[in-house]
Amino acid sequence: CSSDLLRACRDAAIPISVDSMKPSVMRIALAEGASMINDVNALRLPGAMQAVADSDCLLCLMHMQGEPRSMQVDPRYDDVVSEVAQFLQQRAQACVQSGIDSARIVLDPGFGFGKTLQHNLALLHELAQLANLGYPVLAGLSRKSMLGTLTGRPAAERLAGSVAAALLAAQRGATILRVHDVAETRDAMAVWHALEQSSSACTA
Repeated sequence: CSSDLLRACRDAAIPISVDSMKPSVMRIALAEGASMINDVNALRLPGAMQAVADSDCLLCLMHMQGEPRSMQVDPRYDDVVSEVAQFLQQRAQACVQSGIDSARIVLDPGFGFGKTLQHNLALLHELAQLANLGYPVLAGLSRKSMLGTLTGRPAAERLAGSVAAALLAAQRGATILRVHDVAETRDAMAVWHALEQSSSACTA
């Protein structure tokens, strides 16, 4: 976490999202003006909740089965959608019970974090169930290995798959898209929004 980089972004009025599960890093990032803390561990480490409680930043709570080094060894679920939804709802409730304003909370199903291809596809297909929990949903599918499995392409050649996945996630209720290819994703979203607005106008 580079304090100089954080200060430069802050001074340029650029929103900053910092990925960390470490309370010490969270505190530094918040002191330098971070707008969001994105925690793959959903604020479960001792001190993490306290590190962010008194700030006004957004908090992205992500689902991950297992630990980063071993999460993809043999992920198993009885019902991945229900289990991920239950976990995220419980973590959001824990935040609210600790005094964190619910308006600060964002949920992330954690595509690729302790999930097989079929788990990821199920989560994407039923993403609306997570959106129905009442919190904004962040979807990070850009260039993920699941897209490589589906298309047979290396990470650098997954633009089309990434844009398609982002659009599908938005259609199913995601309000924040984490992407590498910003311009291309914006163009796809602009076309979709124009079509939706045209359809609404025709039925009005």
